[in-house]
Amino acid sequence: MLRDFISIFPGIESFLLMEPQMAIARIILILTGLGLCYLGYKKVLDPLLMIPMGTGIAMVNAGILLMPNTQELGTMFLNPMVETPVQHIDAFQIYFLQPIYALTFSNGLIACLVFIGIGSITELDFFIANPKMSLLLAIPAELGSILTFPIALSMGFSPSESASIAIIGGADGPMVLFASLQLARDLFVPITIVAYIYLSIIYAGYPFLIKYTIPNHMRGIAMEEFSVSRVSPGEKIAFSIITGSVLCLLFPVASPLFVSFFLGVIIRESKISRFITVADDVLLSGATLFLGFTLGCLLSADIVVDPKMFKLIVLGFIALFLSGVGGIIGGLIAYKVSGGKINPVLGVAGVSCIPTTAKVAHKSAHEVNPSAFIMPYAMGPSIAGVITSAIIAACYITMIPKLTF
Repeated sequence: MLRDFISIFPGIESFLLMEPQMAIARIILILTGLGLCYLGYKKVLDPLLMIPMGTGIAMVNAGILLMPNTQELGTMFLNPMVETPVQHIDAFQIYFLQPIYALTFSNGLIACLVFIGIGSITELDFFIANPKMSLLLAIPAELGSILTFPIALSMGFSPSESASIAIIGGADGPMVLFASLQLARDLFVPITIVAYIYLSIIYAGYPFLIKYTIPNHMRGIAMEEFSVSRVSPGEKIAFSIITGSVLCLLFPVASPLFVSFFLGVIIRESKISRFITVADDVLLSGATLFLGFTLGCLLSADIVVDPKMFKLIVLGFIALFLSGVGGIIGGLIAYKVSGGKINPVLGVAGVSCIPTTAKVAHKSAHEVNPSAFIMPYAMGPSIAGVITSAIIAACYITMIPKLTF
């Protein structure tokens, strides 16, 4: 009698049809999704990403049922396992998120749309005026992207999987998504979700790293001796076209990311209000919404119970921690070489994640010296970090499949 009553509610009945381990993982995920929504609402984590992601995680794991066509447990959200054209057509008629996943995720388009939006809010003045300093600060901040690779290999991941995980150290979510889709498609969901959750934590974690490694008198350097030269819109457009073309020529596998980012910059500098509105309000906000929501809907219980998941959580932390340490080391070297004129906090801005790490650097300096307004300077290494991260991702994608271990 009780079983008949429960069968009225297929979502509850599905708990009885799965292994206890899966049922427990499912409950944990529902609670995790609710927690992410709450932390996003309270602005502890990035609300633009965490609220849709948490909503997806909670509701996709609540909405599991016995599918009438296959008599297997599934959801009405999406099926990432379809392969043939016939399966895709059938899936489009059943799963409401299937078109978004098939047409924007599987080919990396969603990452490119986010990059167009990021480019449209990026100010290039300091980077163009001081490209050498920006790049020299960004390169050490790729420490996590490099050292995490051998660490992941030693923990049993394949070279392609290790490279995908290492890209987390670049602190650029779309980059992680793009690279993992090409190198480790079977792990792209957990790798990308781990990356985005950690990227949301960066804003709260990196200030402590800065505080415990850089003395106050260094953090408060206002860099008044450095002038931020104004660069004309025409110069920025020319720079974007030339630099983007050169990078696409050298690293064609990452050309979708380069062209998307620099197209966003060109849209910004062209001063065409319609384009700017579309790039910022529509593409960036809309792509971020569906990126977070779809990733959340892809995180099912079977992924969480995979033993690799715990390793990914550990490696994601290692990657971003090492990149933060590398950024600080680079900043301290720049401080020493410049005779104390460069604020070493700028090194953290080189960990990409534009403009979050630039904001972290500015806030850390402003706390100890209210007259230290270093945000314009921090944007330089932050932009350079996007470029260096894309170059490393391109090298991994190009070289790893050719190597034998």
